[in-house]
Amino acid sequence: MFIRSNHLIKTFVRRANVVQQCAMSTNIGSSLFTLPESHEMLRKTCRDFADRELKPIAAQLDKTHQYPADIVKKLGDLGLMCVEVDEELGGSGLDSLAYAIAMEEISRGCASCGVIMSAHNSLYLGPIAKYGNQKQLEQFVEPFVNGERVGCFALSEPGNGSDAGAASTTVKEDSKSGYIMNGTKAWITNGYESEAAVVFATTDKSLKHKGISAFIVKKPTEGLSLGKKEDKLGIKASSTCNLIFDDCVIPKENLLGNKGDGFKIAMTTLDSGRIGIAGQALGIAQASLDCAVDYAQKRQVFGKQLTQLQAIQMKLADMEMRLQSARLLTWKAAALKTQGESFTKFAAMAKLAASECATFNAHQAIQILGGMGYVSDMPAERHYRDARITEIYEGTSEIQRLVIAGNLIKEYSATTA
Repeated sequence: MFIRSNHLIKTFVRRANVVQQCAMSTNIGSSLFTLPESHEMLRKTCRDFADRELKPIAAQLDKTHQYPADIVKKLGDLGLMCVEVDEELGGSGLDSLAYAIAMEEISRGCASCGVIMSAHNSLYLGPIAKYGNQKQLEQFVEPFVNGERVGCFALSEPGNGSDAGAASTTVKEDSKSGYIMNGTKAWITNGYESEAAVVFATTDKSLKHKGISAFIVKKPTEGLSLGKKEDKLGIKASSTCNLIFDDCVIPKENLLGNKGDGFKIAMTTLDSGRIGIAGQALGIAQASLDCAVDYAQKRQVFGKQLTQLQAIQMKLADMEMRLQSARLLTWKAAALKTQGESFTKFAAMAKLAASECATFNAHQAIQILGGMGYVSDMPAERHYRDARITEIYEGTSEIQRLVIAGNLIKEYSATTA
C-alpha cells in the first residue's frame, strides 16, 4: 500500500505541469470549486496515509510528547517534506495549492505531524530555496528533502514576539572567522531535531529593521545550545525550545541573501508560511467536524439520534460553513502565490479564517460530545488543544487583521490617487 502511495505522488509530480489551471485564476471560479484530477489524487493519497499511519497513533504521540521520526521519514518518502522545492534540487516541484491540500490532510490525521511538515517546508526550505546561492542550495536544501533531516526557523525572541523588526540577537563581523552571533531565539519548532536553522539577527541597530540579516546556521555548532523543551498545551509531538547563541561562529558564506535583507526575507517567508498554517488549521477543523458528526450519528438522546435535534444541526451547519469558506480562502491565496501575484492579504485572510474556524469547530465538537468531549478517550479534546496555537504562531489573529487592513487601505489609496 505504501509503495502504491509513493507511486501516486510521483505520478502527480510528473503531471503537475499540465494542471496549473487549478491555480491560475485570481477569482474564485469553477477551477477552484472542483480540484483537477491530479490534485484530487494527491488529496486522496495524503488522506489515506493519514487514516492509515497518523490517526491510529496521534493520541499516543500526544500523550508521550514523542517526536515521530519514522513518520517524518515516510512523509519524506512521499515527497511531502519538499513539496514546493524544484525537482532539480530533489524536491517534488508541486504548486502552492498542492502544498495547502497536503497540509490539510496530514494535519487532519495528526496536527503535530502537520506543524513539523509546515515548519520544514515553509520556514526552512522556503527562504533558502528562494534566496540561497548555488552552494547553499547544495548544502542546505538537497540533503533536507527526503525526511531524514529537518530544519527550523528562528525569528521570534523572548521579548519581541510580534515585533519582528526588534531583533535583539546581534551579529558582529570578524575578519578571521566570519560572523559572531549572540542572543536567544524563542518558540522554535523542530528546535531539537533540526540539523540547520534560518536565523535572523541585527547587524546594524541604527538601521532598525533594515539592519537585520538572515543566516543559515548548521546544527550542532559551537556556541549554539538548546533551551528546555517547552511543555505545551497542544501539538505535543513537535519539539519547541529556545536557541541560545553565545559567541556562535557563523561562516561568511552562510549569509542568506544580502546584508540587511533579513526583514524582507522574514516577511515573505511568513506570507508563504501562513498558507501552510491555514492548511494545518483546516485539517484540525475538518477532524473536529468528522468527530462531531460521527458521534452525533451514533448517540441516542430523548429517543432520537443527536443529528435529528435542531440545536445540534445548527452547530454542524455553522461548522461546515466556516470550514468551506476558510478552505476557499486558502486555495485562493495558494492560487495567487503560484501565479506570481501579490498574495500577502489573502494569505493573512486564509490564516485568520482557518485558525478561527479550527478553534470554533473544536469548541463546538466538545459541546456536541458533552462529557465525552472532555476526556482523552475521544480525539475532540486533543483537537481543541491543538487548534489554539494556530491563532498564535506565524502571526497572531490580531497581526493578521493589521496585515489585512493595511493592504486593504493601500489598495483603496491606489485607486483614488
